[in-house]
Amino acid sequence: MEKLRIDKWLWAARFYKTRSLAAEEIGKGRVQINGVEAKSSREVKAGDEVSLRQGPLTRTVEVMGISNQRGGAPVAQLLYKESEESLARKALAAEQGRLGQEPATTLEHGRPTKRDRRDIEKAQGQGWDSRWSASAD
Repeated sequence: MEKLRIDKWLWAARFYKTRSLAAEEIGKGRVQINGVEAKSSREVKAGDEVSLRQGPLTRTVEVMGISNQRGGAPVAQLLYKESEESLARKALAAEQGRLGQEPATTLEHGRPTKRDRRDIEKAQGQGWDSRWSASAD
């Protein structure tokens, strides 16, 4: 076997959990072969350079082998060789992630709960005592 569809190869090399996820990422334009945007049916062969985006990280790998069966991680790592530049970007992203969290990830989404609202009102000095009352004081 000399050539294989890129979606099957990405699945076999364990970049994506399912072949449909690989095809979806290819359809979104997040995978390039030799600098050209790929389609799912595009065939990949040994020596091709594949660039793919996984989250905020762009990985560049060289195809070393072809397999249409998904094996274990050690077997899958034999199918490609990641470039030095890509490994440096990966290490830098890991270091940045270790040093500080993204502020947006700590935000809670949605409306505050009853408990949150009470905490907010307590912090602002508002409570039942400070509210307007219909009593004739």
